[in-house]
Amino acid sequence: MIALFEAYWPHVLALLSLVMGTVAAVHATMTKQEVRSALGWVGVIVLSPIIGALLYAIAGINRIRRSNLGQQRSLMHGTIMDRVARFDADNALVVERFGRRFVAMKTVGDRVTRAALTTGNTIETLSDGDEAYAAMLDAIGHARRSIILETYILDHDRIGLRVVAALARAKERGVEVRVLVDAVGARYSVPSILSKLRLEEIKSAVFNGNVIMGLRLPYANLRTHRKILIVDGKIAFTGGMNIREGFTREFHGDKQSHDTHFKVQGPVVADLFTVAAEDWRFASGERLDGPVWDITIPDGVPGQPILMRAVASGPDNSIETSHKMLMGAFSIARSSIRIMSPYFLPDRELISALTTAARRGVAVDIIVPATNNLMLVDRAMTAQFDQLLRSYCRIWRATGQFNHSKLLVIDDRWSYVGSSNLDPRSLRLNFEVDMEVLDEGFANTVSERIGLALENATPVKLEELRARPFLVRLTERILWLASPYL
Repeated sequence: MIALFEAYWPHVLALLSLVMGTVAAVHATMTKQEVRSALGWVGVIVLSPIIGALLYAIAGINRIRRSNLGQQRSLMHGTIMDRVARFDADNALVVERFGRRFVAMKTVGDRVTRAALTTGNTIETLSDGDEAYAAMLDAIGHARRSIILETYILDHDRIGLRVVAALARAKERGVEVRVLVDAVGARYSVPSILSKLRLEEIKSAVFNGNVIMGLRLPYANLRTHRKILIVDGKIAFTGGMNIREGFTREFHGDKQSHDTHFKVQGPVVADLFTVAAEDWRFASGERLDGPVWDITIPDGVPGQPILMRAVASGPDNSIETSHKMLMGAFSIARSSIRIMSPYFLPDRELISALTTAARRGVAVDIIVPATNNLMLVDRAMTAQFDQLLRSYCRIWRATGQFNHSKLLVIDDRWSYVGSSNLDPRSLRLNFEVDMEVLDEGFANTVSERIGLALENATPVKLEELRARPFLVRLTERILWLASPYL
């Protein structure tokens, strides 16, 4: 056999390359939604025999099939469904309070998401890590029934250990505790926090991979970037903040990174629980059911503020959900669009929507950090600033420490906050969760937070971008080509 292979190995490799390349190219052609993506991958597969097919298997397959997982909310018993459904917002309420164009936005959400826009919610902005972690620890400390925590990063540092200790004390009180950490995010600290969770006998799981043995290669590019903490089915925390001491003044002083998190209550908690429970079931096989996981809706009057919707997106049946929501929101804007994002790499469709709004007279302001923690991403996003600046959009570089917040406000009424960045990874590869909030008071709070960043921001000028050395601009454009995988 060895002698036969030595004699015919070129033919074997050629056949192997043909079979692998054909299968990979057919798969890319049949599954990719964009012609540019399909052509790009077919080109890589054809021009790089065997290697191209392997690269496509690792990084190009961007869908996880979770058809065996039912929507948790639909599996809840009738009394919970009745309690949640009575808070669903109707079109008449939206027209009365916000105008008919926001009914169009509600319709978009109804058709592309799995959750309803609900009334009777409250939302509190947590402006930094010290405030957010203190509120989360307080909720954990008062838990009586259940806790589920899903996060991209839970570092093995002083804040991470403080959270684990609080979870361990809750478990000792008889509280059911579940912790889900992303396989990539768990590698941000060495040793991983998972060893401490196991030592405390806290039920934990890794999303989409095994930290010790390595990631599942066909899905190594797919991550849960969601940040959800739900306590007793009543209080939820979500937003953009991972669990790391670098976001606290307590441990990092003036060098702390900034982010924004939110504490919410009301019917929207049921849908946030849906997202976290589905991810837990996918990773562990356990279905969170029974009275201990019941959703508690605080006393409230249907129709009262605040209108909210949980928007889950990811490379499964919810692919490009956030993308569709943003396209709808940009299309209804009349006066202003304010965006704050650490990684701003929108695709051509979103750029067209923003520039079209700007040409209609909408004031479009985009705030990004002056100093980014991901240099390659920063270079790539700089490469496409000219497309926005020459079409009446304004871009600002916010000085000071790195700000990881993801905030968006339309016309001081409609807000979109959560875990999603405006980049290809968040919009197509990551599992994300955001909140659609229709409320003038909350929109003003978010807009003021963006305004604070603008106070010390410097405008990006088109002529200054064009005046930089050719090699710098070329390097940025090359990195921009790789932006879907940064």
